[in-house]
Amino acid sequence: MNAGTAPATAFSLPARRFSVTPLIELAVLLAAVAVAIGTYVVVSHTGRPEGLISPGVVALLLIANLVPGVALMMLLGRRIARRRAANSPVGGEGRLHVRLVALFSVVAAVPMVLVTIAASLLFQYGVQFWYSDRARGVFENATTLTRASYNQILQRWEEATVTMATDVSRELQDRPIDDPRFGAFLFQQTYFRSLSEALLFQMSPRGELQTLAFVNPYDLDLARQVSADAVGQLRRGQRSVVTVTGDRIQTVTQLPGSTRVYLYAARVTDPKEMTTQTERAEAALANYRALLARARVLQIRFNAALLLLSLLIVGVAVWIALAVADRLVRPVGELVDAARRVERGDLSARVAETKERDEVGTLANTFNRMTERLEEQNTALVTANAQLDSRRALIEAVMSGVSAGVISIAPDRTIRLINSSAETLLALPEPPVGKPLATVAPELAALLDGAAREAIVQISAGGEARTLAVRIARDGTGPILTFDDITQQLLDQRRAAWSDVARRIAHEIKNPLTPIQLAAERLQRRYGSKVEAGDTTFARLTETIIRQVGDLRRMVDEFSSFARMPKPVFREESLVDIARNTVFLHEVAHAGVRFSIVHDDPGPTLVCDRRQIGQALTNIVKNAVEAIEATGSSNGAVTMTIAEEGARAIVTVADTGVGLPVERDRIVEPYMTTRARGTGLGLAIVKKIVEEHCGTITFADRPEGGTLVTMAFDMAMLAALDGRDDNHADGDGGGIAALTRNRTA
Repeated sequence: MNAGTAPATAFSLPARRFSVTPLIELAVLLAAVAVAIGTYVVVSHTGRPEGLISPGVVALLLIANLVPGVALMMLLGRRIARRRAANSPVGGEGRLHVRLVALFSVVAAVPMVLVTIAASLLFQYGVQFWYSDRARGVFENATTLTRASYNQILQRWEEATVTMATDVSRELQDRPIDDPRFGAFLFQQTYFRSLSEALLFQMSPRGELQTLAFVNPYDLDLARQVSADAVGQLRRGQRSVVTVTGDRIQTVTQLPGSTRVYLYAARVTDPKEMTTQTERAEAALANYRALLARARVLQIRFNAALLLLSLLIVGVAVWIALAVADRLVRPVGELVDAARRVERGDLSARVAETKERDEVGTLANTFNRMTERLEEQNTALVTANAQLDSRRALIEAVMSGVSAGVISIAPDRTIRLINSSAETLLALPEPPVGKPLATVAPELAALLDGAAREAIVQISAGGEARTLAVRIARDGTGPILTFDDITQQLLDQRRAAWSDVARRIAHEIKNPLTPIQLAAERLQRRYGSKVEAGDTTFARLTETIIRQVGDLRRMVDEFSSFARMPKPVFREESLVDIARNTVFLHEVAHAGVRFSIVHDDPGPTLVCDRRQIGQALTNIVKNAVEAIEATGSSNGAVTMTIAEEGARAIVTVADTGVGLPVERDRIVEPYMTTRARGTGLGLAIVKKIVEEHCGTITFADRPEGGTLVTMAFDMAMLAALDGRDDNHADGDGGGIAALTRNRTA
């Protein structure tokens, strides 16, 4: 292999292109379903149900679900693009749509996958810090600290109240409760300990509260501030009971050394802020613990939201790709549709001009200018062709009206122009224009090699021999052949010559026949009795003379009949009766042959000369019988069919004989015979009778073997001759014969 052939070999290799099939789409869908099921299994069986999954595992699962999802989006966009392309004027497989969908999907998917992974990892690592033990300790310590601070405040006022109760108990040991100095002592205790109010009371056995002493600067119903439940707790051994009611921190305790005397003290303060902070800390801790319990759910939801958002963005990108592809393909489709209209010959096709001055708009404007120029040029060409067609139609009309055949030959000897008469004379099965003359008519092509301007040519057209008189005219554009069919003319000339010969032969032979026959008969009568009885030579010789004279007389009669056929006398006759009479004569003479007549009842009638039609049928049946005998068998069949087809009467004679001879085209010519004792005038006389009766005769091979002779008569033309006498017949016979000759020509 040389260097020059290598590129050709390389370029001859077919390019392979990946083809997406529904099987691949199904595989991607199954992969997406399998990944989703695998993700569910991994999430359900990894770590503690309330704990976080490793960020790397979650990111890997996110990518595993995102990739087949994006692939499904792209395949869905591809299917939509192909369907839109199939419905568009452009047609095709929607490759532009598919490429745009793939491009937009990749452009949207790659950054989206990276951003999604980064967002997932950032979120998960951030959440992982807040769900760590350190963050949990911060929340719990802050809540504990707030609660401890609150308890310390309550404990301070509780200690103040308990200490005051101890001091009051000691004071009561030194002074009675009704001592005026005790009231001052109780006030001092309340004031020095920063308490807002105090009440010294006891409970009666029936549970009634009895006030002993009090400090009440706010004029409150202090007895209502003490609850029976608090007293019950003190009786059960609790040192003190602290409650927060409204804006007061209230403490109830039992005086040491007494079982029924109790001290109530309260501190007016603003506990709402303290309580609110404590509640907030506890609520924050509760929320944090709830978040800890829902950590995995939140992690899965966030990543699922990232997955859905990514698929949504890719879906929007695919939709934008389809919209952009439609916008790009629409003007291209209009151009393709207009181009197809131009291809079909519609040069008025235009595309809508766009306002945009981009490449598509420039292409549309250029296409419109191109079709406009093509339409102008086509109009000019159509006008010129119309003129040429009118001239050609005139020439063809002149040529078609000419009976002679005309062929115009190009310089390369191909047929340039031919008229219908030439096609009919040459019996061409298809138009020969553009074909070499040597393949269409080699006999005519051979004349172009010589310098003769006229010639007589024998050709075979449609299985029939014809004689043409050809004239050759030569000019600068090529030779022109004109020719006429003179076959019938030559045949008429031969018939006329043979008729004259037959008339002369009949005249010369007929005169001595009668004396010869009479002399032989007289010799037989006069000397027959004088010949010895055992000597048969004389009788045999005289009988031979008489028989041969009879044969000569019949031959002379055929010569006479051919030379001057009697004029027919036309009467309406039944073809069936004529056929029956003809067949009857041969049935008697040929018992081994089966004769049959097929016809409809009652059978057609024909205006004809009964004797001549009978003679024609007799000759045809006689030939059929002789053809059967020529096979070497005396058994055969002759079938005569008589039918009426429209305005024609059809007579068909079929036999099972040897069939037609090789020279079947000449069997109707005078003195053309294939039998040793035949004169060759039988079928010539039959043809002449048929033509005199406005008919035609044809010969064909019978499919099963034998011959098929068909005679067709024009019943309408014969009906006009009904009732003609001999004088009229003399005048009509020539006219009918002339009419028949013209029809044959």
